[in-house]
Amino acid sequence: MQSNMQTGGQRVVVTGAGSGLGRELALRYAREGARLVLADIQEAGLKQTLEMVEAAGGKGFWQRCDVRDFSQLAALAQSCEERMGGIDVLINNAGVASGGFFWDLTLEDWDWQISINLMGVVKGCKAFMPMLMKQRQGRIINIGSMAALMQAPGMSNYNVAKAGVVALSESLMAELQPLGLKVNVVCPSFFQTNLLDSFRGPDQAAKEQVARLLESSPISAADIADFVFTESKADTFMILPHEAGRAAWAAKQANPQVIYDEMIRLAVKKMEPEAS
Repeated sequence: MQSNMQTGGQRVVVTGAGSGLGRELALRYAREGARLVLADIQEAGLKQTLEMVEAAGGKGFWQRCDVRDFSQLAALAQSCEERMGGIDVLINNAGVASGGFFWDLTLEDWDWQISINLMGVVKGCKAFMPMLMKQRQGRIINIGSMAALMQAPGMSNYNVAKAGVVALSESLMAELQPLGLKVNVVCPSFFQTNLLDSFRGPDQAAKEQVARLLESSPISAADIADFVFTESKADTFMILPHEAGRAAWAAKQANPQVIYDEMIRLAVKKMEPEAS
């Protein structure tokens, strides 16, 4: 672990930094000479990310943190205060995947999904809020999903959790901007990542379908990290990295019924194997 964290570039906290998009975001900031605070439940992944961060020109430290536990996030914020004197950017990235039709999802599936993908972001913001408000400067970047905007069938608990992240971000943007704090929310579509490592749900077919979409994506986690870095600096509130995602969101805003009809068609298509 690095000892001298008081001087250097931007101070950036990334949850879910042990792999995937979180790792790529850390590396993107590292290339700018940032001081990274890496958090995840996977310690082996965190150690590897820190090595990559240092090789990329950054420095930092890691701390195991389960975003479901507010006390662990509060401890992470305290470490940032003690070792860096504050933060410049908080990236609430930690998340998990799930899928299945509503009637197959258990209440436990819902609790698990909401506790990580929504309440993990709420608790992350809450843990760092005293520091940010004291500083009167800084940025929060919350990682949502196009699922927050398009609500595809067969993943209602994921859709709801990510829609909550967008609503939270919109609320924080309005409340915090007058205080000198900035907020962004990122809504990527499918991209090449290891998100399915955390997949939970009753529908194996849904997992296989998502796996195909992830693998066929023309955009990687590193591409998204670069887009997030650039657009957040430009103060774009809602960051939509995928061109197709931007087109779909524009279409829904112009004529929601077109998208609703398409989602119903997709639901019927997903049900066909069950009906046969």
